[in-house]
Amino acid sequence: MADIQDSLIINKPLEEVFSYTANMENAPKIMENVVEIEKLTDGSTQVGSRFKETREIRGRKASSIIEFVEYTPNKSYAVQSETNGLKVVYYYDFQAVEGGTAVEFKGDIFTTGLVMKLTKPIIRKILKKEDGGHLKQLKSLLEATEEK
Repeated sequence: MADIQDSLIINKPLEEVFSYTANMENAPKIMENVVEIEKLTDGSTQVGSRFKETREIRGRKASSIIEFVEYTPNKSYAVQSETNGLKVVYYYDFQAVEGGTAVEFKGDIFTTGLVMKLTKPIIRKILKKEDGGHLKQLKSLLEATEEK
């Protein structure tokens, strides 16, 4: 079972939802703790694309490298970050449904080393608090925009 998970339906077409979500430049709008994203690789988003993500946590800024480890346009993608014995992988699956797009999110936390293994429950709680509701924010953002 995933450490963090959520799913919902967004009343927008699949292509629009996937495109917006997979565009890492939108992360500061979707995840409230993300304050900056910098693309580190050239070209379009694909497996191996890397970004520097900066978050503000309790008044301090912390950066990590986010890398796309899976990418199937208009279907799914996964991104991971790894720092100091902590690896976090976020998986997103998209499916067209009547009236919009079903989005499923799962987050897995992997730890190495005794200290990280012991603090994993605390890390899980922090990540659930920080990122657990981001699909609701995504839904609000996308459904607030009018199609043109």
